[in-house]
Amino acid sequence: MRRAAVTALVGAGTAVSLMAGCTGGERPPDDDGRAPEPSPRPSAPRSAPPVGPVLTVKIDNTRPARPHTGLGTADIVYVEQVEGGLSRMLAVYASSLPKAVGPVRSAREADLELLRQFDHPTLAFSGAQTRLLPLIDRSPLRAEPPSRSPGAYFRGGGRAAPHNLYLRPHRLMPAAPGKAALTPAGFTFGAAPEGGRKETTRTVRYPAARFTFTWDARRDRYRVALDGTAATATDGQPPAPATVVVQYVRTRPSGYYDSRGSNTPYTETVGSGTAVVLRDGRAYDALWKRPEPGDGTRFATPDGAPLNFAEGQVWVLLTTA
Repeated sequence: MRRAAVTALVGAGTAVSLMAGCTGGERPPDDDGRAPEPSPRPSAPRSAPPVGPVLTVKIDNTRPARPHTGLGTADIVYVEQVEGGLSRMLAVYASSLPKAVGPVRSAREADLELLRQFDHPTLAFSGAQTRLLPLIDRSPLRAEPPSRSPGAYFRGGGRAAPHNLYLRPHRLMPAAPGKAALTPAGFTFGAAPEGGRKETTRTVRYPAARFTFTWDARRDRYRVALDGTAATATDGQPPAPATVVVQYVRTRPSGYYDSRGSNTPYTETVGSGTAVVLRDGRAYDALWKRPEPGDGTRFATPDGAPLNFAEGQVWVLLTTA
């Protein structure tokens, strides 16, 4: 039953139709969850709450999908190539949860390998191809498409399907798990390494998509432009990464095709290669390594020292070497 329901979501090129009344007039819970309970022994130190799984959301990045919602709140934004040379994003939330995220789109086979870096993450997506569903079921993650959690999704007005499906994250988890949930990914944060070169703007191109990052010294963040247009947000919080990683990877054809017969590229994120890390208006050459699917991705300087990221949002653009 579940396979059929999810397949119906994407098989005809549209997502599951959800009634606006499912969410109309309801206010999502606050990002910080419920108030803490008073301690019976104020003098005793309180134990840290257990770290839960991160929330990951597959996000549309075609022109009709913009401006995005909730993207600026993500801790990590991965950019992947999909059919026709277009791109999609996989946003990772740990520090806080926005009230809404979207537009939400379908999962790809390469997402399963990428997400093995995290400890049993929750994956929100609109659906997937029928043959891919068994792989998703067997993956060490919590799959949450609309067919499983319809009350967590709603249709936004003013856009046509499939670019109008949104997620209310608090319907999937009561509160953000905390930044410690990002630890398995392998990233390290701290002071910049010595050296590097001044570089205040960088454009990363895919066959049918373009991302430009421009350093804003006043904000200590990068401004993002998508296909030449400044990224904005419906919630007033556009993305502003402190670190941008251009990770060069191998991209090969997969065994999957979209409804128009275009092959779905498979982005390999296990292995090793080169990268360029942008932070503080400078560019640093780097090496990346991820020996096994369950390992995080480590970034290092050419002499082997860990390459720290700046505190704040991180964008990782997975692009063909």
